Amino acid sequence: MAQKETQQRAAKGLKLTDVLITIVIAAVFGVIYRIWGPMYDLLKPLGLHAEQLSYGMWFMAGTFAFLVIRKPWVALLAELAAATVEALYGGSWGVTTLVYGLLQGLGAELIFAAFRYRRVNVGVTMLAALGSAIFSLFVDNYYGYIEELAFWNFVLFIVTRLIGSAIIAGVFAYYLTSALARTGVLNLVRPVSSKDYDALG
Repeated sequence: MAQKETQQRAAKGLKLTDVLITIVIAAVFGVIYRIWGPMYDLLKPLGLHAEQLSYGMWFMAGTFAFLVIRKPWVALLAELAAATVEALYGGSWGVTTLVYGLLQGLGAELIFAAFRYRRVNVGVTMLAALGSAIFSLFVDNYYGYIEELAFWNFVLFIVTRLIGSAIIAGVFAYYLTSALARTGVLNLVRPVSSKDYDALG
């Protein structure tokens, strides 16, 4: 019994393999982030901050990585690592990208932590995406990107970003990982459950 409890506690902490898998996921998303810019620019001419509907893609590394690994600090690590890769590939915002990555990852991490990393469903994932979006807005405001907007324009900006974030980094990320889970591939990287330990006798 004591050995089983020790094994279960160990399974909850980040191991080297968890970190490596998170970084691999983040590297993929870092490249996606870099090439997502044209989609953002493509929506700008539509007006009414339509481009903000695509912004959620920049939060997806954190939610997706957590849904795969399901351990503390994964969302924060994934977003920061993805931002680093994006910056190294010549992202439009340079070093500022790392600030966004850090705070966006923290926004998602705090939501998952609030549910003690145990409740994993589409609602919690959407909340985590919204957490990333809200923290990104603080960075936008700090750098003066949105402070001059008229009130109605400011509200529209925020609402469209929140909607896009909930859909892409929330709903899409959740159902993408659910689809991968049905193939069984995620069993290779997720922590072993208590049922698995019981099956070992």
